[in-house]
Amino acid sequence: MSEEQAQALMQQLQALEGYLTDLVQREESVMRLVQETVSAIESMKAIGGDTAHETLVPVGMGVYVKAKIEPNQKMIVNIGAGTSIEQDKDSAIVYMESRIKELEIVLQQLAAQRQEVSIRLEQGQQEMNKLIQSSRGSTQ
Repeated sequence: MSEEQAQALMQQLQALEGYLTDLVQREESVMRLVQETVSAIESMKAIGGDTAHETLVPVGMGVYVKAKIEPNQKMIVNIGAGTSIEQDKDSAIVYMESRIKELEIVLQQLAAQRQEVSIRLEQGQQEMNKLIQSSRGSTQ
């Protein structure tokens, strides 16, 4: 293998490492979204019954406003692209659960891509090791 081929292989390995890092970061972001969605569902379920609940709403810089959540109050749900809709609690929970299922599919796809890239990276590293060994053998 020529020096040009070795450099091309090295560049390919660096690109794969960068892509792998990007996949891992995306996977972590999606996992955080799943955790946030699960927390939102738990919070919505906790707001139940026939009694009002008092809470604090953050307005920024550590400032909170007291608010009262009335029984059977509608939820405002962000459905994407800067659009939100008003839903009852049960519908909002069902929507959020469907979002979790979508996010889990994305996680599976990212994990499959990460595994594929890891395999390609390992194969490239083995090829590079063989190249290094063969070049050492020819110089001795």
